[in-house]
Amino acid sequence: MAGAATFAFEAVDLSGAPTKGELEADSKAQVAEQLRQRGLVVLDVSEKSEPVKIEDFFRKLKGIPMRELAVFSRQFATLVASGMPMLRALGTLEEQTEQEEISEAIDSVRRDVEAGASLAQAMERRPKVFDRLYRAMVRSGEQSGRLEEALDRMAWHLEKLDKLRREVKSALMYPALVFSVAVLAMIGIVAFVVPVFIGIFEELAEENPAEKAELPMMTKITVGASHAITGYWFVIIPTLAVLAYLGFRWRGTDHGRAAIDRIKLRLPFKIGDVVQKLALARWSRTFSGAVNSGVPILQAIQITGETSGNIVVEEAMEDVYDSVKRGGSIAAPIARHPIFPPMVANMVAVGEETGQLENMLTKVADFYEAEVDAKVKALTSLIEPILICFVGGVVGFIVISMYLPIFSIYEKIR
Repeated sequence: MAGAATFAFEAVDLSGAPTKGELEADSKAQVAEQLRQRGLVVLDVSEKSEPVKIEDFFRKLKGIPMRELAVFSRQFATLVASGMPMLRALGTLEEQTEQEEISEAIDSVRRDVEAGASLAQAMERRPKVFDRLYRAMVRSGEQSGRLEEALDRMAWHLEKLDKLRREVKSALMYPALVFSVAVLAMIGIVAFVVPVFIGIFEELAEENPAEKAELPMMTKITVGASHAITGYWFVIIPTLAVLAYLGFRWRGTDHGRAAIDRIKLRLPFKIGDVVQKLALARWSRTFSGAVNSGVPILQAIQITGETSGNIVVEEAMEDVYDSVKRGGSIAAPIARHPIFPPMVANMVAVGEETGQLENMLTKVADFYEAEVDAKVKALTSLIEPILICFVGGVVGFIVISMYLPIFSIYEKIR
């Protein structure tokens, strides 16, 4: 689904009074529909183009903090359960929420609710903050009269996903830091230390022109890398920046995301296995939360696929959607897709047969979250010696390549 954009609109109400404003939506048609629901006659809708700000770029890159959204949901559930009026509860949450985007979203939701929209309808106008799963669970809670339970369940769901994400990040932080420092150190050696040796080679060659010999291949490679970094850094750095930008743009396309998701599942050193289990943990946790909140099964399947974070899981859920829509089961199409181990298909089948699908999915989520934790720790233990060997090999290559011609020259001098 395309990202939401900001649209400026002009409209008039039933009395003919003009009104202007801005809305976030996926398309102009969605903006027009939202305005019609508010009893307005649409005159003009145009996408608003804003200058790109560096802080907005980094905010978008970072995304909405899942922990902050979980805290908001938990506090919202508490205020609703206490009997506080909706508008007052939203105003209270807006004042005490420090995260800027969530605070702005709460303000927008409060104003729309005050204008007569339901909570779920108001949240639909802020899709960057409240995703489809969040809105579906809120809508189910509103319709059943158990909004506080839906919000509390959503908070628990977000806390589980945030915990899993933080465990993976913290486990991979040390290897990533070591690798980054090692790369910077090697660039420093090639850029600042190797030129000193190059000067020594030139001096020795000038002092002993008769003994001048061709440099070994290892030395040529190192010297070439040094010349490239020191002589063409003004070309290399912009080129890398452009390539990184194009890579991020390509990753944002449907084709790029699909290719990267499939590549991640095939990565060596058990990395692909960790990616698969992480996707299954998120899938089962999301599916369980949607079913447990009373979201209609077809909508739950669709939402789970779209929010799974992996195109392979999303394609599998499309088959599940078609199967259930025809009156079939959930387990049968799951069993046909290799990304789902047999255990998952069997547990889903048992859950369907016994009417305990959400419980079985919760158990699957608990199992794979524990598996991810164990696999990530094992992967970290494997990555560390690989990094040491890589760094040691590159540094050793540089050192040997620098001393080989010195030994050769001195041997000839003797």
